[in-house]
Amino acid sequence: MDEPVLKDRNVVVIGGTSGIGRALALGLAEAGANVVASSRSEAANAETAAAISDLGRKTITHTVDVISCDSIEDLHRAVVEAIGDVDVLLNCAGVTERVPTLECSEETWNRIFDINFFGTVRACQVFGRAMIARGNGRIINIASLSTFVAFHEVAAYGASKAAVGSLTRSLAVEWAPYGVLVNAIAPGIFPTALNSRLLATPRGAELLARTPMRRFGNAEELISTALYLASDSSSFTTGQIIAVDGGFLASGVNQ
Repeated sequence: MDEPVLKDRNVVVIGGTSGIGRALALGLAEAGANVVASSRSEAANAETAAAISDLGRKTITHTVDVISCDSIEDLHRAVVEAIGDVDVLLNCAGVTERVPTLECSEETWNRIFDINFFGTVRACQVFGRAMIARGNGRIINIASLSTFVAFHEVAAYGASKAAVGSLTRSLAVEWAPYGVLVNAIAPGIFPTALNSRLLATPRGAELLARTPMRRFGNAEELISTALYLASDSSSFTTGQIIAVDGGFLASGVNQ
């Protein structure tokens, strides 16, 4: 019987206790990895850790707040002490808010960027520093369709995700000589707690109509892409933003 693809790899999923992040955390654990899924919620951390433990993988329960570098450093230190060096980092924490740009306050812009972009920067710096010192590592960021195209009245979110895409490419170029590969996944429309109300509106119907496969994705359909990027199979892949979107970005006029 073949060994699991990620056997004995240590993975940290920031924002890994709900939605896409949780699906990826459990999917990589099923592939053999020891996984720490961390967020600000102690209850969600504990529940997800229990699910990972049930799969026979090592894990710990530890909260993190991506707006604090100290919090991220505490998480990194706790993981290294408990299960060893981190091989793979997935940055899944994110927030959005729909508001007309002329009415979007600087406070809202700053909050969205602080979590979506600077939170990713902080995590990449903390975990990437150790990976560079070790000469090996994988970082997977979560981009968005809005990394590539605009959506109505979510300019701050779109700009933050475009920045994540640029950061991914920049770090890939800068850190490739040190054996650290940096890529991103751009999910299409996947129902989550973050967008469930939106998808029940006419805007959700339009998003569905613009998806050539004529359905929304299931979070589990992202696992194979994350698995590829986390494994040895991606040994010559870096600086890529892989869209898993049912054809959304490829589509022009659908009918």
